[in-house]
Amino acid sequence: MKNTFGNSISITLFGESHGAQIGAVLDGLAPGVGIDEEFIRAQLDKRRPVGKIGTARHEADAYQIVSGVFEGKTTGTPLTILIPNTAQHSKDYAATRSLARPGHADYTAYAKYHGYEDYRGGGHFSGRITAALVAAGAIVISALRDKGIEIGTHIRSCGGVADKDFGDVKTDIAKLNTLDFAVLDSEKGNEMKAQIEAAAKDGDSVGGVLETAVIGMPAGVGEPWFDTVEGVLSHALFSVPAVKGVEFGDAFAMVNGRGSDYNDSYYIVRKGHCEAATAAVAISTDYEIKTTTNHNGGVNGGITNGMPIVFRCAVKPTPSIFKAQDTVDFIKGENSVLELKGRHDPAVIHRARVVVDSVTALALADLLTQRYGTDWLAQ
Repeated sequence: MKNTFGNSISITLFGESHGAQIGAVLDGLAPGVGIDEEFIRAQLDKRRPVGKIGTARHEADAYQIVSGVFEGKTTGTPLTILIPNTAQHSKDYAATRSLARPGHADYTAYAKYHGYEDYRGGGHFSGRITAALVAAGAIVISALRDKGIEIGTHIRSCGGVADKDFGDVKTDIAKLNTLDFAVLDSEKGNEMKAQIEAAAKDGDSVGGVLETAVIGMPAGVGEPWFDTVEGVLSHALFSVPAVKGVEFGDAFAMVNGRGSDYNDSYYIVRKGHCEAATAAVAISTDYEIKTTTNHNGGVNGGITNGMPIVFRCAVKPTPSIFKAQDTVDFIKGENSVLELKGRHDPAVIHRARVVVDSVTALALADLLTQRYGTDWLAQ
């Protein structure tokens, strides 16, 4: 049973969609990390459904931190977050208990847990559990931001509509972190919302691509083989229920080009002229090393090179749709047809954005504290 991620800083998730509570335990946080409760609330609000493009299930997400914090600072002992579930409609799932919803984990959960799993609303596999990830991630995002490391994600594409590319990454991250629907071009955002609403009207759903940038990461973080930056981040990112693919830099475009097209050339910038020298770790030289392009997404040999870390996540269309679908009854051993009832999102990409930011922060904090020590995050 593997519900824990991380080595130096670890997070354990618990709870089910229709259980009494969900939550997370953060262990390994340095003592003295500040807790910004308003920021935690703001991050949780970004994950909540909004209007016609979200589910009708609305949870208050009235989180409680019940251990590991004293007088507004972490104590260094396990930090436990509890979030009550208050808006369950469990009866919606009773009639379809043994029908495998296409695209969901109903059958695989049954195969793993032998029928003892809580199947209501997806149980432990539900996107509802990501609220605990976001609450825990908010604590780490704040700590990283104090070290000069910032994370931002935009909806790169949704429903066939593409947002514009990152430009001034620092400015773009600052803008994105103020938005509920995270796009760099508001007109494209309105077109995406129209596509989501059209899918909902048809009883269907859409997916898309999230693109994330991280600035302020020092060079030299990560390992060359089995704990590469890409490997650790991917491990965390694939925990987000709708994520089905991860790409770093221009990975898939590179296969159609040549090395001369995609090698990132280096150059020196004297510190007196640096546009954004990293604040995370002091550098003893009087210059900074940069690259003219960033096709490799800020990582070489599994290790950060000081440029922005850039990656994309493929987010599949929400599997819960209101069209009739062929399936099986995995208890009776019969073919069947499924017609879903209940409350479901026609798209989750806009809600998944803050979840991606959160797991990114948790993964990078784990890598950073392995390199610089556990107390580094609070220094």
